[in-house]
Amino acid sequence: MRIVMFYHSLLSDWNHGNAHFLRGVASDLISRGHDLRIYEPRDGWSLNNLRTEQGELPIREFKQRYPGLESIQYDLSSLDLDEALDGADLVIVHEWNDHRLVARIGEYRAKSPRLRLLFHDTHHRAITDPQSMADYDLRHYDGVLAFGNVLRELYLKRGWTRRAWTWHEAADTRVFRPLPGTHDEGDLVWVGNWGDEERTAELHEFLLNPVKELGLRANVFGVRYPDHARAALSSAGIEYGAWLANFRAPEVFAGYKVTIHVPRRPYTQALRGIPTIRVFEALACGIPLVCAPWDDVEGLFSPGEDYWVARDGAEMKRHLDMLIHDRKAAGALAQHGRQTILARHTCQHRVDELLDIFAQIEPAKNPTTSRYACGTA
Repeated sequence: MRIVMFYHSLLSDWNHGNAHFLRGVASDLISRGHDLRIYEPRDGWSLNNLRTEQGELPIREFKQRYPGLESIQYDLSSLDLDEALDGADLVIVHEWNDHRLVARIGEYRAKSPRLRLLFHDTHHRAITDPQSMADYDLRHYDGVLAFGNVLRELYLKRGWTRRAWTWHEAADTRVFRPLPGTHDEGDLVWVGNWGDEERTAELHEFLLNPVKELGLRANVFGVRYPDHARAALSSAGIEYGAWLANFRAPEVFAGYKVTIHVPRRPYTQALRGIPTIRVFEALACGIPLVCAPWDDVEGLFSPGEDYWVARDGAEMKRHLDMLIHDRKAAGALAQHGRQTILARHTCQHRVDELLDIFAQIEPAKNPTTSRYACGTA
C-alpha cells in the first residue's frame, strides 16, 4: 500500500513531540513493506530552531539512527500534489500543517474516490485555540485520528468532522527499551520542555521542591527554558542539560533511578485522560515513574502498578524517596510498566489500529461524497 504523510517534521524533535510517534509508526509501516512518503515544510519552525541552536549535527545523527527514514521537504507555493499523491491509497495530514495545505489536499481527495484521507490531531489546540482548529477545512476528509477519546468527541460535537477514531500515541520499542546502566549519573531525571507557562506551578510543586528538600542529584533536559526557569532549577540544585535528541533518552534514563511526569494543565482539565508520549517512552525504557495528578479515564494503564501517582508535592517527595532507596519496589514498578507497554502501547499496536481504520473507510461512491459514521479504534 502507498501511504503519504504530511507532518510538521520528521527530522526535528525540537519542542515537537509528535516527531517521536511519527518516527515509530513510519519505521513499522516500512518494516511491513508499505511504500511510505513523508512530506515536511522546508521552513518548519521546529527544524529551523534545531538548526539555529544545534547546527547540522542532529540531522546527521538522526539519519544514522533511522537509516530507513527520510522526508521530502517542500515549499507550499510550489508543491505539486498530483506528483506527491500519485498512486496513494492513504494520506494522513497532521494538524500542525498550514490551513491552505489541509484544504488543498481535501480538494484533491474530492476528485479521487479511491483515496482515503485522514486528519491527525495530537495537540491541545482544540481547547486552547479552537478558532484555528475550526478554520481547517475537513469537508472532504474521511475522518479524524484523535489522540484521546475526549478530543475525538470534541471533533464530533463541534461538527468539525463526521467520523473520528481514537488513535493514542505509543512507544517506539525499537528505540525505547531498557539499556544497561548503573544509575551513577544521579537520582532523578526529567525530560521535558518548560513551554508556555502551562505547568510552571506544577513543576515547582512536583519537581523543584521535592528535589531540593530531599537533596537529590537531578538533571533536566528540554528546551524553551526562560531565565527565571533556569534560575529556579539552579536554586533547587538541578542541573540543566538543554536539548536532548529524543532517541538518546534511553541512554539518559539508564543513568538515573527514577523519573517523573508533570502534565500540562490542558491535559489535566479539559483534555482529561490524554498522557504525553513521554509517559509511554519512559515506561518502555523500564525506569520507575511517578506522575503528578492526571486522570487515566481511558484505562490505558494501571496507576499504582505501572507508575505511582503523587497527589501533591508532599506525596511526590515520599514516593521519590522510597523508589530511590527501595530498589526492589522500584524494579517491580518499572517491570510492570514496561510489560503494559509491550502488551498494549507500542507503535506496532498503533499501526495495526491504523490499518483496521483504513479498512473501515469505504471509498467514495462518487468524486464528491463519502459515507460517514462515528467510530473509535
